Amino acid sequence: MIAKIVKGKSFKGVVNYILDKAKQTELLATEGVRHKSRESIIRSFVTQTELNPRVAKTVGHISLDFSAQDKDKLTNAIMVQIANEYLNAMGIKNTQYIIARHHDKEHPHIHIVFNRIDNNGKTISDKNDRYQSERICKELTKKHSLYFAQGKENVKRHRLKEPDKTKYEIYDALKVAVSKCKSWKELHKALEKNGITINFKYKGNTDEVQGIRFEKNGYTFNGSKIDRQFSYSKIDFQLKQNEKAQDFQARQEYNHSQNQSSVLSGLFDFQTSGMDYDPDEVELLKQHKYKKKKKQGFRL
Repeated sequence: MIAKIVKGKSFKGVVNYILDKAKQTELLATEGVRHKSRESIIRSFVTQTELNPRVAKTVGHISLDFSAQDKDKLTNAIMVQIANEYLNAMGIKNTQYIIARHHDKEHPHIHIVFNRIDNNGKTISDKNDRYQSERICKELTKKHSLYFAQGKENVKRHRLKEPDKTKYEIYDALKVAVSKCKSWKELHKALEKNGITINFKYKGNTDEVQGIRFEKNGYTFNGSKIDRQFSYSKIDFQLKQNEKAQDFQARQEYNHSQNQSSVLSGLFDFQTSGMDYDPDEVELLKQHKYKKKKKQGFRL
């Protein structure tokens, strides 16, 4: 189970999208809206936003996507239950919402539209909502014994739309480059080949780097938003580890070559350890051995 959160200004656009008949939509649940027609749903949402006209983005839109392997167990009732548990855990309470299920794709998924202006005119906070959502999705996946996807590698790239398409292109490029590069300079060059540029975020007017952003196709993403392993600190640590690993390997190869040279050299040396080397004495020993062997060779 994964969630995608979008905030917007137009209830008309999102409601028309979610209730599009071409998507084989089922309206599963509503709260606080008149659901006689699309128009009545839209009017209900818009009317409540007038309680707090200072908020620009009043539309909350969340899609909950599940694995195709869970299709048989995910009845409409269970999906509504999961949606309500998700909303409560996210702190999205005391407000209007609709929950609809689409049947236009192979995997089960539902869409939730909610009013960010609650019934008392207060704004529903979106602080750290994506990090919170990720944690809640994992908890609900485990609670309901749903299939755990194996990560971003299994996402079907060809079905992605912008900006997710570009985001995953950056993810794939970083996955390869960060594991191989040994410095920021190398990483810059590697990513430039994929049309990706790096921008650092500095602390005030200092040279201290606080964060990193990646840009491609006109879209910009913080490193941690692409994946937690791609924050500035984690990339910097990995680059240093790669450099250390290369230095260690180079030292090992050098030591090995030196040892090999020593062994080969030793094959041609006399074993004179523990005694003084005297060339004349060595030559006498050689002559003595030769005479002894010659004498033995003529013995009858």
